[in-house]
Amino acid sequence: MAMNYNAKEEDGHPTSGVGPTLGKSKKPDNTAFKQQRLPAWQPILTAGTVLPAFFIIGTLFIPIGIGIFVTSNNIREFEIDYTGIDPSSPCYKCSNVTLNGPSCNCTINFTLDYAFESNVFMYYGLSNFYQNHRRYVKSRDDSQLNGDKSSLTNPSKECEPYRINGSKPIAPCGAIANSMFSDKLSLFQIVNGVEKKIQLTKKGIAWWTDKNVKFKNPTGNTSNLEAIFSGTTKPINWKKPVYELDPSDLENNGFINEDFIVWMRTAALPTFRKLYRLIEKTDATYPALEPGNYSLHIEYNYPVLSFDGRKRMILSTISWMGGKNPFLGIAYITVGSICFFLGVVLFIIHHKYGNRNNSADIPN
Repeated sequence: MAMNYNAKEEDGHPTSGVGPTLGKSKKPDNTAFKQQRLPAWQPILTAGTVLPAFFIIGTLFIPIGIGIFVTSNNIREFEIDYTGIDPSSPCYKCSNVTLNGPSCNCTINFTLDYAFESNVFMYYGLSNFYQNHRRYVKSRDDSQLNGDKSSLTNPSKECEPYRINGSKPIAPCGAIANSMFSDKLSLFQIVNGVEKKIQLTKKGIAWWTDKNVKFKNPTGNTSNLEAIFSGTTKPINWKKPVYELDPSDLENNGFINEDFIVWMRTAALPTFRKLYRLIEKTDATYPALEPGNYSLHIEYNYPVLSFDGRKRMILSTISWMGGKNPFLGIAYITVGSICFFLGVVLFIIHHKYGNRNNSADIPN
């Protein structure tokens, strides 16, 4: 039976013998995007394109990986765990210290077997400390940290339960600030039985954008931070208010204190390190740290046993690629080796079977 064809029906405009159309057409617009007529390109994978790609990737990645790996291994790094878990540790007596209790002092002697030629970066490291917890990360008031006067006296509710202590607002508020690392570390070189203090630089350890953009002290009619922060109180776990973090240097006190700024940049993983001090090379003829005997003096204030944590002091140099990280070099070498191996295997298969006559007679 013959059927009538109506162009309007195909276009989504059904016709009936009665009246106009009642429904709106659902047909997409006649455009290249909606009708899928955009130009496209699809590579044709042949032995002539795939094999060179594998060999090029392998040839490039393997030497790059070796260079990165060697560079990483040339970085000097020394680490000391001073948590005090072991009863034989000099800091064992301090392991049960409390945040609001008295400080405990301990000294750990160690030996550097090799010189640290360039500038040395001194870090403190924590383990099993989850700074990436969602509620912990949100527990801060960026407006308050940026010097906003209204947020100083009326912090964000995100800071709860570290927003108000008694009837006074907390400055700085939030769980991140409340848990700020508070150990004090000093380094001495032992020469002929006499301790010689190593100069530690405390400025220049924070990101420039944090120091100059994100963190600012509130302004007022006076430069006296104690007067500016009047009406607020310190975080619950702090031993002194924010305006006494470094009273000898107005450029490193209050919210713009660099130790505080470094701590407020939360870590992504539970085991992390944060920059504590710099040991700058002052004489081109001598390394920043010579081989020999040293002592680390610790003012132990920060308890970690409550969350099964560990504390470390790390001395490290850096290179053009940053700190010590052998993983990147190993990854490049592994990927390059796999690609080169696959290239060889595919070349053998193509050489053995690629010239086979595929036009065999097909019986009728």
